[in-house]
Amino acid sequence: MKILNNMEDFRDLRIVFMGTPEFAVASLKALRDAGCNVVAVVTAPDKPAGRGMLLSESAVKKYAVQHGLPVLQPDKLRGAGFLTDLRSYEADLFIIVAFRMLPEVVWNMPPLGTVNLHASLLPQYRGAAPINHAIINGEPVTGVTTFKLKHEIDTGNILLREEVPILPDDDAGILHDKLMRVGAGLLVKTVQQLAEGSLTEKEQPQPDETLRHAPKIFPEHCAIDWNNRVQDVYNKIRGLSPYPGAYTLLNGRRLKIFKAAVDNSHPVGTCGSFQTDNRSYLKFAAADGNIHVYDLQLEGKKRMGIDAFLRGNRLT
Repeated sequence: MKILNNMEDFRDLRIVFMGTPEFAVASLKALRDAGCNVVAVVTAPDKPAGRGMLLSESAVKKYAVQHGLPVLQPDKLRGAGFLTDLRSYEADLFIIVAFRMLPEVVWNMPPLGTVNLHASLLPQYRGAAPINHAIINGEPVTGVTTFKLKHEIDTGNILLREEVPILPDDDAGILHDKLMRVGAGLLVKTVQQLAEGSLTEKEQPQPDETLRHAPKIFPEHCAIDWNNRVQDVYNKIRGLSPYPGAYTLLNGRRLKIFKAAVDNSHPVGTCGSFQTDNRSYLKFAAADGNIHVYDLQLEGKKRMGIDAFLRGNRLT
């Protein structure tokens, strides 16, 4: 493995950064703030968005353009043109944060390999939605992991990990921002230690029944089952907030719930039934308690607080 011996060499380490959403921007910024030599950025192609279907740039591209970094936006990661362009940067290291699955011809290209930042304590919560699933499952702690890429997704040798507590009222949005900040710092530390040659790679254990997974979440997974325990319902609501949003039906219309609270008193009725004074509160019955709703969005309407919602909607 290529080893660099001092901080001057660390700053000269040639890095190609690959990522797309805001989560990745924090890592890219942290690397540049630490003096890393990011020679190019790879991100998703521009896509039509909004009512006017105007082309929208990824958060990573916007940052890269603003700071004068070369940007590659390949449609096909195996394309000959893209591979030629990528090789031309003569990178020592590739860094991946919230990007597409890479073919071996890409991740095996640089001499120091390819490092991925994942928003869980691997090997737990491999997959596309680790933040959501950790909260939905009621975990008290999660974290971030840097690891070397290999064929199977999220299974490469672990480099560094850092724990982050999940507070009882954290939702996916709050935890996302925590992990984004901690992960950016961990990534800088990983690159520094890789350059020094002081990191020891650790193989991940073989899968067993103790490992939990984090597959992609689809709309059909977001429906609330009020027959579950009230704490499980609450965890699902905060685990899917603010996106994609847990939902139930209210008088035949889909109602997304973004903020709520647990009420352990006797359920107000059968599971899924609701009670309201049409002024200040709305609560739904779960198996062993109630969920008080504070922030919600009725199908076809804007997101709003419970007071504003009840002023405009009389429920029976």
